[in-house]
Amino acid sequence: MTSTTAAKPFLVVSDLHLGAVPAATERRFREFLDQEARESAGLLINGDLFEFGIAYRSVVRRDHVRVLAKLAELVESGLPVYFVAGNHDHVEWGGHVLQQDVGVQLLPDPVIMDVAGRRALITHGDTVGEGATRMRLEQRLARSRPALAFLRWLHPDLMDRLQPYMTSTRRQVRRHAAGQGGGPKRRAPAIEAWARATLRDDPSLDLVIAGHAHLPARVEVEPGRYYLNAGDWITHDSYLVLPENGAPEIRHWPGGKEAVLSLP
Repeated sequence: MTSTTAAKPFLVVSDLHLGAVPAATERRFREFLDQEARESAGLLINGDLFEFGIAYRSVVRRDHVRVLAKLAELVESGLPVYFVAGNHDHVEWGGHVLQQDVGVQLLPDPVIMDVAGRRALITHGDTVGEGATRMRLEQRLARSRPALAFLRWLHPDLMDRLQPYMTSTRRQVRRHAAGQGGGPKRRAPAIEAWARATLRDDPSLDLVIAGHAHLPARVEVEPGRYYLNAGDWITHDSYLVLPENGAPEIRHWPGGKEAVLSLP
């Protein structure tokens, strides 16, 4: 069981999808890291930091360099930074850049972690709840040694050409830019339902923290016990603030749209 303790609040972000979002989003996130995260007790990146992350042995994508450098600065300054892989960047589990060069601590999914004095179950959320069978299968295949070897064999420039046709993220970005709304993932209600059931079934947990839904959520299932979701940086520029004393909060970095919902 991993432990983090400090007087400052602990922060959680997820679903940035760097490489698919506009350059302005990446700049805002670097500002967030430099100004907000630097003054925290620790930072958890709960999946999908990258739109398509492959742990190449000797190269990194050019659109990841500045954020990776900023994370390395934070780690060198003494800030604990944790990473749970998402469905877009789960092949980063090899850790050749994040762990060995940047110094980020890679966590399994799911993981039990003591956060700001609370016992939390943390997951990206793509493989939990009703309707997640296909995602669990995709994860097992993508993290297999043959799949990872094949992806590393492909030239990064070729992957860069193929990747936009493999996900819907850029379509979500275009819809948001056009004022049509990005919208949460269709599985957002299933993730919340799973989190509620998990808290009811395991009284030792204080928090269930997920991502993937692209919908910020702060749901007090029982007094002092919460389902939390950090939302995304496509529509909300949102993050979780977990103080040692007091209730968790959802905040939005300047430029994000305020939209905190609890689904039935």
